[in-house]
Amino acid sequence: MTYDLHIGDRTFSSWSLRGWLLLERFGLPVRVHEAGLYAGTLRADLADLAPARTVPVLRTPEGHVLTDSIAIAETLAERHPNAGFWPEDAGARALARSLVAEMHAGFGALRADCPMMLAHRWAGFAPTDAVRADLDRICKLWSLARDRHGGDDPWLFDRYSVTDAYFAPVALRIATYDLPVTAAGRAYVGAHLRDPAIAAWRDRGLRDAYDPMPYRMGLPERPWPEADEYS
Repeated sequence: MTYDLHIGDRTFSSWSLRGWLLLERFGLPVRVHEAGLYAGTLRADLADLAPARTVPVLRTPEGHVLTDSIAIAETLAERHPNAGFWPEDAGARALARSLVAEMHAGFGALRADCPMMLAHRWAGFAPTDAVRADLDRICKLWSLARDRHGGDDPWLFDRYSVTDAYFAPVALRIATYDLPVTAAGRAYVGAHLRDPAIAAWRDRGLRDAYDPMPYRMGLPERPWPEADEYS
């Protein structure tokens, strides 16, 4: 029973990363298909996946098409109830779903000013007040989850859940732009930088070349951070 996942460019597509983590991190078999998000072929690549217009897109083994990351997450959790997509505790599960919903709909300043870009990190990026407000809210949400439901593992609800897949691109944005977050927030960023799934995703993306490179910032480039910088 293998799923088909259609994604955009790994270096830049944060929603594709979320969709991929929902299968990779929960051990579900998947065939990955790359759509030309930055090559201009996205519409043609998704032509047989109506009503899809964006990535990620998931096709189930039965041929059902899911065109949004929340739809993908909830469908996979429904189909694989023992995989651990959501926390078992009802209170933790309610908070986890609330965090995912807020991530799905919010943090527009962070998304607009700091697009996902995994080739390197930027030096000297100055976040606006709106980005700082998003970061403050994100750190409060992370701390709330960890204080109420965290454990020995570094993830928000102790064991890796949908919530961590959703916040993975946020953590990577913080690393890329060297954004100011709390000590607890930095530790959570470090957990994602240590995640072998994230490393594998980034390594595959670095094989692709772009000319011109999307999302140029006019800032000096620095090497991608080591996880120990976020401990």
